[in-house]
Amino acid sequence: MNHDTICALATANGIGAIGIIRISGDDAIPVSAKIFDGKNLEKAQSHTVHYGFIKDGDEVIDEVMISVFKAPKTFTAEDSVEISFHGSPHIAKKILEVLIKNGARMAKAGEFTMRAFMNGRIDLSQAESIADLIASENEASRKVALNQLKGGITNEISFLRTDLLNFVSLIELELDFAEEDVEFADRTALNQLLDKIEAKLNSLIESFQYGNAIKNGTAVAIIGKPNAGKSTLLNALLKEERAIVSNIAGTTRDTIEEILHIKGHAFRLIDTAGLRETADENEAIGVKKAKEKVENANILVYLADAATENFSEDIEMIKSLQRDDLKLIICATKIDEVSPAQYELVENIFRREISQDFDFITISAVENQNMQDLKDELSSYVEQLKSEESNVVITNQRHFEALGKSLDAVNKVKEAITFQISTELLAYELRNALEHLGEISGEVTNDEVLGNIFSKFCIGK
Repeated sequence: MNHDTICALATANGIGAIGIIRISGDDAIPVSAKIFDGKNLEKAQSHTVHYGFIKDGDEVIDEVMISVFKAPKTFTAEDSVEISFHGSPHIAKKILEVLIKNGARMAKAGEFTMRAFMNGRIDLSQAESIADLIASENEASRKVALNQLKGGITNEISFLRTDLLNFVSLIELELDFAEEDVEFADRTALNQLLDKIEAKLNSLIESFQYGNAIKNGTAVAIIGKPNAGKSTLLNALLKEERAIVSNIAGTTRDTIEEILHIKGHAFRLIDTAGLRETADENEAIGVKKAKEKVENANILVYLADAATENFSEDIEMIKSLQRDDLKLIICATKIDEVSPAQYELVENIFRREISQDFDFITISAVENQNMQDLKDELSSYVEQLKSEESNVVITNQRHFEALGKSLDAVNKVKEAITFQISTELLAYELRNALEHLGEISGEVTNDEVLGNIFSKFCIGK
């Protein structure tokens, strides 16, 4: 496949010890050779590094090291060059300018990775995993992205797709002999394969909730009446004075979000305004925002002051916020100020009044008592989302939607067999199933989908 030659800064913008510029395309090596004062790059062996200077005519721009990579054993499967220079943004700009002057052009977002895909170096799910790997902010997301880069999801479904393709071929053959009324495809064997595919698709689809938690973090709303200790808890979890702590009720007027990492998983902690009826307009806005945040949260950590005598407001608030898909953790706070008998009484009150299943924890954020218990409960929520059926975890919305379409198509094929619908319709539904399965790896795709995927990549990748 012939391509023009592209170039871009591969390292982050800004000052650094070293910067790297990547060049890829048919003329990557000749273009680089024109501006390099050192070894003749066109005669250099592949995967070698050479010392010299980048020059614009007679002007020396920088002292550099140039790495030469010849197709097809490169990231893009094209001839490629990497220039390592002193990490000045001005030097980067000058080198890019002289490359463009000599026949290269600036790469578009994700164009290097797109070329790797178009040249058959990687499939589409692997290309997307590269972006996920770059964006990974915790150990779990790094591992999942790396598994995808190794072809995780493609390996899971490719052999199923191959088997299905064999049946499609037999069904198509039946259409060619429609007048003879013969069956080449064993319907019983096809049904067994469809059951196998259905189980695999369901397993992958179910992993998306866990994958989403890994990729985007688990939203944890910290809720309670004013001065219940929400900001103190947030600061204790993060071990810093991030939220304003005050004895004045209603101090937090807006929501505050921070990221907490526990056992390799990310949790988006949302500290909210105290929930209560209020005439203060600004505080009322904060309460409204707090309720909106709970609607989008995965976990609700409700703080109840253990020293309080009346919990009716807390109970009513919890009842107004609870959902079937919302994990509820009730924390009795400030237990350093009360006796064990008191917080046992508190738990009994909530157990009696709250019908939804919940975890009850006693904590003192000020004294750092039982904070690990809370962290363990948060971590267990994510761990319980793991699917035991598959080692592959779906983190990509596009993959999730394609799997859903594939599952619908498979179910329609099964219905077609059950009700002995015409071979033409059966062939149509089988092709649909194949197409949706192929969307994941990029075996079936279109330019609009590709443009949308790669436009989200950074320039230089």
